[in-house]
Amino acid sequence: MATNNSLPCALTLDIPFPNARLASVALRALQVDKELSSSVTRHFATVSSPGSEQDSVVRVEYKAATNRMLRVAVNSFLDSVALVIEVMQELDVDVLDSQTPSTKG
Repeated sequence: MATNNSLPCALTLDIPFPNARLASVALRALQVDKELSSSVTRHFATVSSPGSEQDSVVRVEYKAATNRMLRVAVNSFLDSVALVIEVMQELDVDVLDSQTPSTKG
């Protein structure tokens, strides 16, 4: 099994969400799938965006043995992120409310 010392390629992704609750939901959904290769590791956390006190950003830190392995892992992960966001848009009122302009006048 690879250790962090043997994983020279790294990337950190910050994925913002409208609020801390949605970031937490996304984090739990995305953590379920494990990496298929021991040559790739990732670490999840929720963090606050600049100027915000709530942890509304999902941060994912990747490390991999090669750039190619890193690219493949991140591409697969971004497909999962897109699916999670699509489901949130369909099922969660908070996502829609934060993206649609108010029509109340």
